[in-house]
Amino acid sequence: MNKYMEIAKELADENLKTGVGGPFGACVVKDGKIIGKGSNHVLSNNDPTAHAEIMAIKDACKNIDSYDLNGCELYTSCYPCPMCLSAIIWANIKKVYYGNTKEDAANIGFRDDFIYDFIHKLKDDNNDDNVLNLECINREETIKSFDKFMEKSDKTIY
Repeated sequence: MNKYMEIAKELADENLKTGVGGPFGACVVKDGKIIGKGSNHVLSNNDPTAHAEIMAIKDACKNIDSYDLNGCELYTSCYPCPMCLSAIIWANIKKVYYGNTKEDAANIGFRDDFIYDFIHKLKDDNNDDNVLNLECINREETIKSFDKFMEKSDKTIY
């Protein structure tokens, strides 16, 4: 077994004992060294965003003092959910190795498929009130902050 995937699996297995969250674990690796680890802590943190991948990304960013994980790889015990996929992309991680599939997760009760369906529908600018309704309001005021940001000479784009 891949040594990094083994760590992700061990983190997932530890959650079976502790009950802090679902059976998910992840680690971030750079240049052959683990720089961040995380397991799902949704239940213990009362935080729906405390997925293993997010926790591992946060740990890695803290450990290297950067928001940019370019050049890193992520090993996760399961295919990342849409939220985690987005976080991985925002962190500039270009390679993810996963163990279980999203279908495997669905088989044990973690069903992300309705989120994928919702996102797919957004291409056509449709809302699904059973999932989420997105409505743009007050853009004429909120755009002013963006305009001011564009005028800044010392801005950082991430």
